[in-house]
Amino acid sequence: MNTFKNYTLKNTNLKNRIVMPPMCMYSSDETGMANDFHYTHYVTRAIGAVGLIILESTGVVENGRTTDNDLGIWDDKHIDGLKKIVNGVKKYGSKIAIQLNHGGRKYTGTASQAVAPSAVKFDERSTLPKELTRDDIKEIVLNFKEAAKRADKAGFDAIEIHGAHGYLIHQFLSPLSNLRKDEYGGDIKNRIRFLKEILEAVKEVWPKEKAILLRVSAYDYKEGGITLNDMIEIINEIKEYIDIVHLSTGGLIPVEINAYPGYQVNYSSIIKEKCNIPTIAVGLITDINMAEEIISNGRADLVAVGRELLRNPYFVLNEAKSRNIDFDYPEQYKGAFK
Repeated sequence: MNTFKNYTLKNTNLKNRIVMPPMCMYSSDETGMANDFHYTHYVTRAIGAVGLIILESTGVVENGRTTDNDLGIWDDKHIDGLKKIVNGVKKYGSKIAIQLNHGGRKYTGTASQAVAPSAVKFDERSTLPKELTRDDIKEIVLNFKEAAKRADKAGFDAIEIHGAHGYLIHQFLSPLSNLRKDEYGGDIKNRIRFLKEILEAVKEVWPKEKAILLRVSAYDYKEGGITLNDMIEIINEIKEYIDIVHLSTGGLIPVEINAYPGYQVNYSSIIKEKCNIPTIAVGLITDINMAEEIISNGRADLVAVGRELLRNPYFVLNEAKSRNIDFDYPEQYKGAFK
């Protein structure tokens, strides 16, 4: 099966095409430090033979998290805890990336006021965010750059810039949340500027042999928001800075989404074709047959399996056994997979 074949992401060899996407565990505290839960959680999926594990959304500043219980990477003090996870995951043959994020107006913690491209609430229950100045924007670009340097020191194989799900980069990209009149707002070229500056800054310090991933929401599910055609233009504008695109939808505004198995895969397929760039498909993918269809039909290069890996950390092992695939099972568990 193609799902179990190796894949080379920049200079990193993945032993299969299954990705564990970032999923917030809300298990840190106001310090943003990684702890024993995070170590156990991620290393268990490495023992389970996931090809690429992407660490959950990790704040580049304190108020860049979504809550005060998210992981952080805004201080050198965070490096050791993250490095321990990296070493544990690599010990069992998986590769590991980290998702760098700024939550923007969706930050709900108490470290300081939430910020956004424009003073527009996420919903009626949310607090009004502070509109970022040009100097604030430059500082956040620097925050991403410094976070990338720390991620490299921690030993991550790749980084993912979070431009999806209604967080700060997405807020700049969408005309529903970006009402600015300066060079960061208005037409789509201006709205891309913040993301482009982040990618340029990260590229300066991130090792050339390591991959840069980008997570995006390809559709806002509301008239006047980002459309698939907009996202094609966005990716074509910045694709020289990235190696693969991780395709989601929604998250910018409260809206009802008809979520069904594979509901976001077409976005991956179209971006892959129209932008000529590798993609990761995601969206309620729950079994290897789904993954195999997506990969074998060229709709994505990698497949992210989220909730199923929360329920079943040995998803890959079990799927290999059920299909009698020749597989390198963990030595300690081989008796269970005979």
